[in-house]
Amino acid sequence: MTAETTGTDEEAARFHALLAAFEGRPAAVAGRGKDAVNEPMIRHWCEAMGDTNPAYTGPDAIAPPTMLQAWTMGGLSGHSDRSSAHDALFALLDGAGYTSVVATDCEQEYLRPLRPGDTITFDAVIESVSPRKTTKLGTGHFVTTRMDVRAGGETVGTHRFRILKYAPARRPPKRPAPGGKAGAQRPRPVVNRDNQGFWDGVRDHRLLIQRCTSCATLRFPWLPGCNTCAGPDWDTVEACGDGTVFSYVVIHHPPFPAFDPPYAVALVELAEGVRMISNITGVPYDKVRIGMPVRLEFQRVDDDLELPVFRGSEG
Repeated sequence: MTAETTGTDEEAARFHALLAAFEGRPAAVAGRGKDAVNEPMIRHWCEAMGDTNPAYTGPDAIAPPTMLQAWTMGGLSGHSDRSSAHDALFALLDGAGYTSVVATDCEQEYLRPLRPGDTITFDAVIESVSPRKTTKLGTGHFVTTRMDVRAGGETVGTHRFRILKYAPARRPPKRPAPGGKAGAQRPRPVVNRDNQGFWDGVRDHRLLIQRCTSCATLRFPWLPGCNTCAGPDWDTVEACGDGTVFSYVVIHHPPFPAFDPPYAVALVELAEGVRMISNITGVPYDKVRIGMPVRLEFQRVDDDLELPVFRGSEG
């Protein structure tokens, strides 16, 4: 950590004044989506999300509104339209020791549906930079950007994205996770009011799926409302524990603390019809196959964390 990250309140206030000077300055100008809105991306999105809404198929199809950000993303080649103000702000934060980053939340407003063939342009502004905050992850500043998304020159939506640029908190060493690297700790799940019930179920060795009480649609991961009928009320059903591998990847690189590559990460389709991402245990990584039957089990990875995983069988 640098002197700024451990300095006095007066030093923190002076540094925040430097950061606040960026508020209102552009983060991206005249950005352009790398692809027009298109049916293949819509199909892949819907398949991954398990969304079968008929509005997203056929000759009059629209794109799922929550894809708004997808049409503006830079992909592996990155962004070429970020402003000098954006780069200067992040260089200032990095230079002060806030070198880690985590996305915290986003807000979207939809003004009209997007349709295949729409070409996307956007501008973004640095909306706010918070005073220094201390979180469980560490000490840093929340940076919020607002992106105005247009199609054919018409504003179609707004996307606010908030991240935390922080200096990681120092933590005592933990017992290594089974199969992981010595001294490394598995990442902690983010538990909030929307998913607390899921993690309460894991604690009791129950895999709980949300069910909309208006239309009975099952949904996973947990969400505050139904993406089929928009109903806000829900109850839960307990998964029976049976599933199949719908898709998977084998992680070889890059290495990550607490994990020992290569290992398999799968999208598992539960018997109830929803899908979740998890590790596959019980079989070598190179024996995992699409369609492989798997069975739920709960794996304790350290003193404070237990996770639902799925055990496969080569037979």
